[in-house]
Amino acid sequence: MSKGHRSKYKRLRNENRETRPHAILRNVRISDSKARIVLNHIKGKPAVPALAMLNYSPRYASYVIGKLLKSAMANAENNMGLDPENLFIEEAFANRASIMKRIQPRAKGRAYRIQKRFCHITLILNERLGG
Repeated sequence: MSKGHRSKYKRLRNENRETRPHAILRNVRISDSKARIVLNHIKGKPAVPALAMLNYSPRYASYVIGKLLKSAMANAENNMGLDPENLFIEEAFANRASIMKRIQPRAKGRAYRIQKRFCHITLILNERLGG
C-alpha cells in the first residue's frame, strides 16, 4: 500500500459532504410512508412556523420530526453561524430502513407475519436571503 492511501479516500468523502445545515435520524420506529405524510406538510416552509405546525400535529411522526428540526436548527446556528429566523426546509425525505419480522399466531396452527418497519429521516435546511 502506498503512502497517503487513506487520505485520498477521506478527501473524496469530504468533497461529497453536505455543506448545508442538516440533521439525519436513523432507524426510527415509524414506517416511511407515515413519516412522509408529515414531511410533505413542512417541506419548503420557514423553519420556525414549521416547528409550530409540528407541535400541534397529532401524529407521532410529527413529535420525532420536531425534535429533528430543532437539532437541524441548532446545527445551523452553532456550527455555521446562521440565523434561525432566516432558515427554511429545503429538502425533507424519509427512506426505508430495516424491517423487524414478527409472527402472529392464527387459527388452525397457522401463523401470519407482522412487519414492523423502520425509516431514516433527513432534513436539509437552507438560508433564505433577502427576506
